[in-house]
Amino acid sequence: MIKSVEFITSAPDVAQCVEHHLPEYAFIGRSNVGKSSLINMLCHKPIAKTSQKPGKTLLINHFLIDGRWYLIDLPGYGYAKAGKTQREKLRRMIERYCLLREPLVSLFVLIDSRLEPQAIDLEFMEWLGENEQPFAIVFTKTDKLTNTQLATNIERYKATLLETWEELPPIFLTSAEKKTGEQQLLDYIGSINESLKTDKTGR
Repeated sequence: MIKSVEFITSAPDVAQCVEHHLPEYAFIGRSNVGKSSLINMLCHKPIAKTSQKPGKTLLINHFLIDGRWYLIDLPGYGYAKAGKTQREKLRRMIERYCLLREPLVSLFVLIDSRLEPQAIDLEFMEWLGENEQPFAIVFTKTDKLTNTQLATNIERYKATLLETWEELPPIFLTSAEKKTGEQQLLDYIGSINESLKTDKTGR
């Protein structure tokens, strides 16, 4: 469980991101996927702005977690009502962060569990794969479906991914409303942090 959360900065581009030597884990997803609600669930406080109107996050937001790692709240992609210029600006911001940010360890790509596989999500994950960026898939809003519907949707998504992927990334099922998936995500981050320490010390 997360004990302390400290907002550090919001940056308009990777060049303005704070300098440090701790691991970063970035949360990203299509607009209105429930990213802010999930982040707030993990942190047990409303650090990310939730809104009925998507497209609220426009900067790279840095939160220091327990003094040990950074949670990065990235802008959502594909908000149709944003102007073409703003969409392009956000796309460049996201891509530059993913490609150039040295402390970035992994991304969590949020997917609405209620929907059929969306081209925009598949394309983004394909881009991450092509650029060898580690990521995990986090299905959100799982409480909105029956267990059978959820299982069917997840299997359909896996089948779609396996059409082009040899191996699936880690997959997590979450519900901000029911508080599910929190421990699994934090355990995953914790295990990576431990492996990073081992790599540095050789023990």
